[in-house]
Amino acid sequence: MSGGVDSAVSAYLLQQQGHEVVGVYMKNWSKNLPGMKCPWAEDLADAKRVAVKLGIDFRVFDFETEYKQKVVDYMLAEYQKGNTPNPDIMCNQEIKFKLFAETAFEQGAEAIATGHYARCSGRQLLKARDENKDQTYFLYRITEDAIERTIFPVGDMLKPEVKALAEKIGLAVAHKPESMGVCFVGEANMRDFLGEFIETEPGEIRELETDKVVGTHDGAIYYTLGQRHGLNLKDGLPYYVVRKDIAANIVYVSRNLNALSLWKKEIRLKDVVLRGGDDGHNIEARIRHRAPLVAADYDSATGQLSFADEQKSLTPGQSVVFYRGDVCIGGGIIA
Repeated sequence: MSGGVDSAVSAYLLQQQGHEVVGVYMKNWSKNLPGMKCPWAEDLADAKRVAVKLGIDFRVFDFETEYKQKVVDYMLAEYQKGNTPNPDIMCNQEIKFKLFAETAFEQGAEAIATGHYARCSGRQLLKARDENKDQTYFLYRITEDAIERTIFPVGDMLKPEVKALAEKIGLAVAHKPESMGVCFVGEANMRDFLGEFIETEPGEIRELETDKVVGTHDGAIYYTLGQRHGLNLKDGLPYYVVRKDIAANIVYVSRNLNALSLWKKEIRLKDVVLRGGDDGHNIEARIRHRAPLVAADYDSATGQLSFADEQKSLTPGQSVVFYRGDVCIGGGIIA
C-alpha cells in the first residue's frame, strides 16, 4: 500500500472477495535533498489511515538499503554512461516483485497484490482494461513465478471507477493527486536530483549539420534524444537533440525533424526478457509508456528488433516492450 488510491481500493476489493488482507508499506527512499522533500512520511500516514478504515493488519517493510543499491545506483550509473534509464521498471523487477514478494511469502502470504493497472491469467501478464492507465510497460521484466502469485485487483477497472469507489466507501485518499515522474524523485526536477550525485561540466551544444556552436549545456548526461525543450539556445530556434558525445561532453542538435539519427527502423536490444517460450517474431511493440503499439519482429540470434515503419527518438537505456494481443510477453532495453 503506497498511500495512493489504487492500492487502497485494491485492499478493499480483496477484502470484499473474502481474502485475509495485510497492508504493507515499502519504505524505499526517505532522503531529503535541497529543495526536494521526500513524501514518504505522508504516504505512510495515508496508508495507515486506509488500513485502519478497512480494519486490516498493517506492516512496514524497510528496503531502503536494497533500493539504493538496485535502483538508484543503477539509474545513476546509466546516466553517467549517457543512457536514459527507467528506474521504475528496475524497481518492479528487483524490489516489488522480487524482494517484497519473497519477504511476503516468507511471512506466510499466499499471494501478493498491488494497485497496478494490469491483469494476469496463470503465468501470463495481460494489459489492463483501462488502456490509458495500462502499466504493463513498467511490469514487463517480472518473472512468470511472480505473475502466478500476484493479483491486480483494479486491472479490470477504469480509473474513474476506482476513484468513485474510493469516495463511496469513504477512503480519505479518494482524490489524492497521483505521483508523477520517477517514484523516488517525487516532484523534483530530474536534473536537480542527478546534480546531487553526479559531477558534470559545462560543454558545447553544436548543430549537427554545420558543427557550429549554437549554445552551451551543464552536462551532456542531462539530455535525451528527441528533446526539444530546455535547450536555451542563442537564437531561440526550434532544435532537437539528435546525438550525444559523452566522452567529449558535446550535445548535437538539429532543426531537421527528419534527421537520420532521430529515426530508426532497426535497433539492438540488451537484457531481453521473453516469457512463455515466445520467440518474439511478428509481435507488437511499445517504445515508451502510452506510445501506440507498432508491428515489429525480434531476432533473438542477433538481438535486433525490426519495426515495420521507422520510429523516432529511440533512446538508449529506455525499454521496448513486446505484446501478442493482450499478452505482454516481455521486452528489452535499447542498447
